[in-house]
Amino acid sequence: MDRTQKADWVGSLHEKLGDVGLVIVTHYKGLTVAEMTNLRVKMRAAGASFKVTKNRLTKLALAGTEFENLADLFVGPTAIAVSRDPVAAAKVAAEFSKTNDKLVILGGSLGGNRLDVDGVKALATLPSLDELRGRLIGMISTPATRIAGVLQAPAGQLARVLKAKADKDAA
Repeated sequence: MDRTQKADWVGSLHEKLGDVGLVIVTHYKGLTVAEMTNLRVKMRAAGASFKVTKNRLTKLALAGTEFENLADLFVGPTAIAVSRDPVAAAKVAAEFSKTNDKLVILGGSLGGNRLDVDGVKALATLPSLDELRGRLIGMISTPATRIAGVLQAPAGQLARVLKAKADKDAA
């Protein structure tokens, strides 16, 4: 890469880091091309991305962002996983590292808070934003269903009483 390409790459990564909520730093040494492609597909499906980075350029891109505190992790063959959803990238990275020991999670940052390996794995156990939205909708709609059932019950009871009275009078 020449200087202008490097400057463009640093600028685009810096801009991307401004739009995400979570950054995870990993070592990928030993992963095959097929495994990397599989990981990228899984990340993309979860709404995240996985990118191999150049350490020096990444440190330049981190400057001035809330993820500056990760600069010391960029040693050796590193890649970053980023996502807007604070859980998506952590879930995929932790799940993939369980089945493939060549992907090593070094740490991450959620907003301005630095996470160690255990913090990233703990974050991966949380439900995703979409799962939380689904649960919230379910919690909101359940009481409405119950209220409708309770309101219909007295009318049904009144109809049964009137029918019983009519049957009694007819007999």
